[in-house]
Amino acid sequence: MEVRRTAPVKLVVPDEYHDDLHETADQFLYCANQASDYCWDNTSYENCVTSNSKARDALYDRLKDETDLNANLVQEAIRRAVHAVDSGVDRWKKGKRTNKPEFTSWSIVFDKRSATFYRNKISLATVNGRVEFEFELPADSPTPYEEYVLSEEYEFRASTLQYDQASDEFYFHITTRKVDDDGEAVDVEVSDDTGHQTVLGIDLGVNSLAVSSTGTFWSGDEYDHWIHEFEKRRAEMQQRGTQAAHNALLRLGKRERAWRKQYIHTVANEIVDEAVSHDCDVIVFEDLTDIRERLPYAEWHHVWAFRRLVEYVAYKAPEQGVAVEQVEPDHTSQRCSRTDCGFTHEDNRDGEQFKCLKCGYEVNADYNGAKNIGLRYMRKRTHSLRSSPTSGSADAPVDVRITGGTLNSNGYQAV
Repeated sequence: MEVRRTAPVKLVVPDEYHDDLHETADQFLYCANQASDYCWDNTSYENCVTSNSKARDALYDRLKDETDLNANLVQEAIRRAVHAVDSGVDRWKKGKRTNKPEFTSWSIVFDKRSATFYRNKISLATVNGRVEFEFELPADSPTPYEEYVLSEEYEFRASTLQYDQASDEFYFHITTRKVDDDGEAVDVEVSDDTGHQTVLGIDLGVNSLAVSSTGTFWSGDEYDHWIHEFEKRRAEMQQRGTQAAHNALLRLGKRERAWRKQYIHTVANEIVDEAVSHDCDVIVFEDLTDIRERLPYAEWHHVWAFRRLVEYVAYKAPEQGVAVEQVEPDHTSQRCSRTDCGFTHEDNRDGEQFKCLKCGYEVNADYNGAKNIGLRYMRKRTHSLRSSPTSGSADAPVDVRITGGTLNSNGYQAV
């Protein structure tokens, strides 16, 4: 079916309604995490609950009594958890590492009953009843609001409200689907999973928090600076030993957690934008299992950032039609990313620089790693398709998007 997602709509939220939305989000996340606890079973994926109706029947009455959410929001929270558990079970079945889904980022999912759109305002269900907000439309939206939200050809679907901590602003991401005259979803041709794909490799590190195979760097300097600033302030307050200092310490901890989450949200959004702007179908990370052993010099906040970044991209990217995958991390930092070389040696990398001892290729080490991550996914997927008896194309092409063009198994292709 044809699904459209408009550019984010900025809500105009008066100060007196901020608490309503924050409390609604807290209770929504509570319901989602309660549902995740119920659905997930650490002993066997066969014991996990992946039926939305089963989870709803077991949890709805209790969660409705425990919260002030309306019926639709409770059901959406349960549905969100079931979907995440189902994705985790799928990874488990394939022998991949997975854990119980945990919902920590500020978000509320509204269906077409808990959110009602008008031409210049929206009515949302909150813990304190329905509240109407005006909104600001982006001037250059690639999916115009009037065309996809107000048109009778498109039906409003469940969409997500998110909060930007840095700007103290709320944004609503609207999803619609095309329907026929009878209100039935219209099926359109979509690219088959065995067809052509272009991937964006992402390398995670300490000096650069993230680097893409397109050559975009997200520096870790600002992140490290503010983490250390928070640590300094925390140490100063701990030395005072007063009740006032203790209370200030609690407030500081809350601000720090909010800042860290918002910072990683921003990076995640930019990574997804990078994939979309380069027409990538897949974003590929290294598997973060054993990340502490592989990066022994990384501090706790680096590991936290890596895990949160992958988590945030994993739920943001599909909303833009981009999949998220992980590959084994072995030697991606030591292998030459030139497809006509591929020489692997630990001495190829010296700090932030990579120089292949065989062919002499020199480049930033993290950028080299990002390309290798994309190439590993490409080779793995191509091998999988060729060995599958049901594959529609034994040679379905996969490209890695790099600066100025693409890489495939045949080498560099200019665009």
